Amino acid sequence: MPKHRQSRINEEMKREISDIIRTDLNDPRISTMASVVAVEVTPDLRFAKVFISVLGNDQEKSETIKGLVSAAGFVRREVGERMQLRHTPEMHFTLDTSIEHGASILKLLKEINKNSDGGETI
Repeated sequence: MPKHRQSRINEEMKREISDIIRTDLNDPRISTMASVVAVEVTPDLRFAKVFISVLGNDQEKSETIKGLVSAAGFVRREVGERMQLRHTPEMHFTLDTSIEHGASILKLLKEINKNSDGGETI
């Protein structure tokens, strides 16, 4: 499959999964502060890795992933109805910590800058 088609499918799935999580899932385990960061679909469209970012403590993150894993079949069916694909990929939800990692690096850089003499501000 051409790379541009695969990237379009990734973005469309990201948009649809985000909408499904926000509007259609009523599982109390899923945090309202959960967002879909990225979706990576395999070239054969059989599997999709869905990267989820959750703002909250470790328990909220764990419960959100458990809730999404249990709702994976529902999400897959909804995506299949909304998108016109020959095969609807099997969803695998993964916790994404890149946003938190970036925030911690920014915090460290600000501390270094504050402790240095006459440095530029970040």
